[in-house]
Amino acid sequence: MEEERQDMKAHKAYCDMLDFVANAQHGIPKLCPCGSITKESNDVLHFRQPWVMGVQQEVERLKKRVHEHENLLRECHALKAQVRMMLMRVSEFERVL
Repeated sequence: MEEERQDMKAHKAYCDMLDFVANAQHGIPKLCPCGSITKESNDVLHFRQPWVMGVQQEVERLKKRVHEHENLLRECHALKAQVRMMLMRVSEFERVL
């Protein structure tokens, strides 16, 4: 009986781990499982631990940085295209002269 219980606990731990990984792919949830918005305070029904708030703030900060870097990359690609165009024009002018 004890061996079966340990096996069930190990299976539950594995399933919990799979659930955590699956949830991590979707980010920190904005809604409580009951459908209400999650709160940063303890109202007995919807308690978010302080470390969760810290992780959420860090994730939001990192998302903002990623978006800034994406914008910079787009600008770099646009500038690269402009430089190519200018080089083509310079080479055309050199041929004419």
